[in-house]
Amino acid sequence: MTIFDVLSMIGGLALFLYGMHLLSEGLERVSGGRLERILEKMTNSKWKGVLLGAGVTAVIQSSSATTVMVVGFVNSGIMKLSQAIGVIMGANIGTTATAWILSLSGLESDNFWVQMLKPTSFCPILAIIGIVFIMFLKDSKKKDLGMIFVGFAILMFGMDSMSDAMKPLSSMPEFTQLFVMFSNPILGLLVGAILTAIIQSSSASVGILQALCQTGSVSFGSAIPIIMGQNIGTCITAIMSAVGAAKNAKRASVVHLMFNVIGTTVFMIVFYTANAIVDFAFLDDAANAAGIATVHTAFNIMTTCLLLPFSKGLEKLSTIIVKRDEEEDRQDANAAKRFRFDDRFLNSPSFALEQANTRVMEMAEITKESLDQATSLFFNYDKGIAKEVEEKEQLVDHYDDEISSYLMKLSAKNLSEDDSKKLTILLHTIGDLERISDHALNLVDAAADLNKKEQGFSAKAIEELHIFTKAVMDIVAMSVEVFKNEDIIMARTVEPFEEAIDAIQKEMKKRHKKRLNKGKCTVEMGFALSEITNNYERIADHCSNIAISVMQLKEVETHAHEYVDNIQKGEGSDFDLRYQNFLKKYDLP
Repeated sequence: MTIFDVLSMIGGLALFLYGMHLLSEGLERVSGGRLERILEKMTNSKWKGVLLGAGVTAVIQSSSATTVMVVGFVNSGIMKLSQAIGVIMGANIGTTATAWILSLSGLESDNFWVQMLKPTSFCPILAIIGIVFIMFLKDSKKKDLGMIFVGFAILMFGMDSMSDAMKPLSSMPEFTQLFVMFSNPILGLLVGAILTAIIQSSSASVGILQALCQTGSVSFGSAIPIIMGQNIGTCITAIMSAVGAAKNAKRASVVHLMFNVIGTTVFMIVFYTANAIVDFAFLDDAANAAGIATVHTAFNIMTTCLLLPFSKGLEKLSTIIVKRDEEEDRQDANAAKRFRFDDRFLNSPSFALEQANTRVMEMAEITKESLDQATSLFFNYDKGIAKEVEEKEQLVDHYDDEISSYLMKLSAKNLSEDDSKKLTILLHTIGDLERISDHALNLVDAAADLNKKEQGFSAKAIEELHIFTKAVMDIVAMSVEVFKNEDIIMARTVEPFEEAIDAIQKEMKKRHKKRLNKGKCTVEMGFALSEITNNYERIADHCSNIAISVMQLKEVETHAHEYVDNIQKGEGSDFDLRYQNFLKKYDLP
């Protein structure tokens, strides 16, 4: 084997690892967080968790990514440890899909269609299509698809390069002797674990083993313990991701490690005991890519079937290894009120963005509830409710700080064009929601001042304020629905609603002046009413901003100021009809 063969092998390994990285990243971006959302929500049974873990891992081609994701779910309180166990087991099964894809390179036949199934035959076509998608198409989803095609082609080209570079090794006695050493189960297990821990991917290390098999020097006796070690070595990623995480997240990574360690121990004891009795002749046969994939899959399926019924025992064992403490109890008590994003999700930008979006939805609901409580104080003052609004405002501030900080971290990642636009819209939206919450607190102060001075509005003013309050609460509810459902049709309704609220505010001020001139109201009450209506009008402005943000997300050419300036408001226009309908609906008596 020459120095050039060594360089070819190293270059092939580099291409193989980079191709796997591109493939996994492209698949994650195309999924747009959908796979992770399914994983998050549909784990109410152990077997369903196994199937989902296997499916998601097979799609994104990385058990490490799935397991890290699950550790993040548990750390954030999204998923219970009991739910995570099934998903972790399924991830180990799903990761075997890569080995089966790589084994296609060993197909041998003169049939044209069978030949086309070989990666060396169809990968050049995928590479060309992928390059066209990346270089000449503007659609970000098509570009991500192109990344998948190119990543797979690079991966298979690297695999082929490694195999070709390693073929001369078959004639070297030293190389053959090396793999005779690996037939020692303990040594082979250690080598497999260390290699996988270094490159942090069992799929990649199994692929390297499959490439080595092309030399014909690797027997099943040497390959099987290495495969066992690879399953243990892949746990290093989850263990590293749990450093600094909550106790339950650490337990999830411990469960992953225990699954592979216990499974390997049981398999090794049973297999080699049976071999001592029966003497498996196939252990001396040369291993091939399909054989490696078969062993890898059989081990993970058998281990899952063995340990899944004892998942409760694994959970208890992990709790013994990672014990509870007072800090964990305190965190559990505060979990419902405060949250922290898990930075592990930043490695899956689409899903991280989805998590942020979910938190913004929660923020919107809290803001709406806060405003509803604040406006009720003008008609029935209650100190307890006023206190609740203050607490909700602080909670909204917490959401604002956490989400904006997380989105800024996420903005530094490699986002698709659609995700980048969505991130910007979320930043604008949380700003508007935070300001609405501030106005709710202003309204509480105004109500408290009126209550303290034992002052009240006239019956007519109270009747008008009821109608105006109903209009403001309705536009807030509408804007929240627009944001949640990304409803572009409803979004176009918010701006005429906002202008109707401006008109209602002007009409209320006009009516107050008339009452003031007739001596039916005081100047001081006029100031109080003006403060309330000004806050209402500004709240409506922020609702308009939220609706326009959704339109910006869906319509590329929509810009806030241009949209408002260019609306056709002439008599009989759609805008005017909606505007008149709102004035009629909230007509002051």
